[in-house]
Amino acid sequence: MAPSIVEESYSFGSQPSTERRRSFALQSLDDAWSGISLVDLFIGASAKKVDSGCIEIAPGETIGMAIKAAIRTSITHFSEEHHGKFIGAGITKSVIQLCPDIASFLWRELDIIVMAFDVLEIAPVNSDLEPKDGEIFEFSVDEQADSAVRKAIMYFGPQNMPPPSIGFRNKVEVDIGGIIQLVQSLDDYSKTVSPETWKTVLHYASALKKKKVKIAFFSATPQGGGVALMRHALIRYFRLLGIQAQWFIPKPSPAVFRITKTNHNILQGVAAPDARFTAEKQEKYTEWITCNARRYWLSRGGPLAEGGADVVVIDDPQMPGLIPLIKQTRPDVKIIYRSHIEIRSDLATEPGSPQEEVWRFLWERIKLADVFISHPVNGFVPKDVPANMVALMPAATDWLDGLNKTMRDWDLRYYHHKFRIQCHELGMPNLSYPARNYIAQIARFDPSKGIPTVLESYRKLRRLYAEKMPDASTPQLLICGHGAIDDPDSSIIFDKTVQHIDREEFDDIREDIVVMRVGPSDQLLNALLSTAKIVLQLSSREGFEVKVSEALHKGKPVIATRAGGIPLQVQDGKNGFLVKVGDSDAVAEKAFMLLNEERKWKEMSEYAKRSVSDEVGTVGNALCWMYLAQKLAGGETVKGYERWVADMAREEAGVPWKEGETRLPRGGLQVSQGHRA
Repeated sequence: MAPSIVEESYSFGSQPSTERRRSFALQSLDDAWSGISLVDLFIGASAKKVDSGCIEIAPGETIGMAIKAAIRTSITHFSEEHHGKFIGAGITKSVIQLCPDIASFLWRELDIIVMAFDVLEIAPVNSDLEPKDGEIFEFSVDEQADSAVRKAIMYFGPQNMPPPSIGFRNKVEVDIGGIIQLVQSLDDYSKTVSPETWKTVLHYASALKKKKVKIAFFSATPQGGGVALMRHALIRYFRLLGIQAQWFIPKPSPAVFRITKTNHNILQGVAAPDARFTAEKQEKYTEWITCNARRYWLSRGGPLAEGGADVVVIDDPQMPGLIPLIKQTRPDVKIIYRSHIEIRSDLATEPGSPQEEVWRFLWERIKLADVFISHPVNGFVPKDVPANMVALMPAATDWLDGLNKTMRDWDLRYYHHKFRIQCHELGMPNLSYPARNYIAQIARFDPSKGIPTVLESYRKLRRLYAEKMPDASTPQLLICGHGAIDDPDSSIIFDKTVQHIDREEFDDIREDIVVMRVGPSDQLLNALLSTAKIVLQLSSREGFEVKVSEALHKGKPVIATRAGGIPLQVQDGKNGFLVKVGDSDAVAEKAFMLLNEERKWKEMSEYAKRSVSDEVGTVGNALCWMYLAQKLAGGETVKGYERWVADMAREEAGVPWKEGETRLPRGGLQVSQGHRA
């Protein structure tokens, strides 16, 4: 008989713990699901051809397929026997040569972060001699695998997650410069969009590569917010496409981030009445951004110096101070400013208002840009931004990253237990899932996220249960989100939320409310969103809030407010419900109905999965940036006139929207009142 694809002269050496097995056996089914930890495990893999003859594989099976099947079986069996969870892998390039998509497979199917390394296969016995002059020592496959996994473990930081990698000139080294391999093939991305979207993407990718266009993105932080998530995904995708794109961040300053966050709140109309952007604060901000620009990006060899980027994207309201500095140094560089927060445009032009004070300072810098990208939201842009400068683009998320991919029940258990530990450390109640359902709002702890409305809605929901179904199992409430280093309000709003729950009217339900700030683990938020019954997004002011589309993509009915870009994503009565801002009575009634009418919940769930547009995924987002870069780098002017960038890109590429393609609503939008041409 021909040898197997994987030669196993011996099995894994360790044996499962009898005590751990006994502990699991003593637990109830519900408690055992997430009540006992799974041991964190790492795996190393290398490969070597040991037989040049035939190997035993099934008809129609490739060597790569056989390797993946063998690995899946081995890892699954070992995990279940030892009650463990493999979280990371170090593999050698020899494995990738035999199975080019092994890293994507492990990430997608088994939730393992894979890092690929060049590992020595041979070495001279005498290190002073060249290999050709002395005896050669050959490292075994086991030694190579051991070396690879040891290297991988060094990259895992707190919470067993690889931290962001920041390189020379404060460049964000996405996936540690390519060492982490989450997605290895463009085929994986092509499956997330329609053929028409994919055709358009390839059209612009070819043009950019032919012209060797260089794009540079600038934002405030490498982790913790929606912009950072989008940029990690976009740079990862551009790398596979062969597009020259880089992403840079400034050296953080807590004092400046306090100023910029207050400005953020002022523009949204949720800041304290006495908050002002004083001359002293303006000077401090200008000094900070100028120092970063000169230190990292404007000097010779930098992305903003001669020979650097052809197109620059300013991605945060913290960064517009860069624009005049770029224009002074390289007037020819094309600049795109992306505005992603809702601005009280009704107040931004009112003389003497805090909004006018902040906006005037920002606009003096932003007006030097070539394109103003806005979320497609009514009243989002102050009227002094010329209409021909404005183009529309929604926020985006990545369907292949840790926040959105589908995870096995085994992995969901692992992350739920990690969450239980964090709740215990903070003295917070635990989620009782799967014994009880829960409702979730996954969002930053921000003044505009409507958290008081979430709490009041839940209190009224529980009152409905007490009145109409006193013996029924009631759902819990989860309020949870990441923090970001440029968001000092997070701790303040978290504390206010906990204080709100301490009120007397919450005495009977306090133990069913879980409020948590979690670390930068996308899979943890994924797990919490995946097992929620209903998702809320009750913002009072909002940008686009792509978390809504993330929930819909998982088949979760969403109850949300008519704020910002949320109504573009939620189709009232089809994939969720829309309510007025602050209407906690309506939220409670809709939630009660969905929780107790399973047929209606299933109808909404199935429709939700089909209702998400390509425009809010990484591929659709990349298409927009590539179109803009191709036009601007080619010396053309982009005249937006409040049109959608996706529509302009499709039109120029000759790929019109096809009947049946899901896209965001286009009608009835006016992003600014009284625009001037």
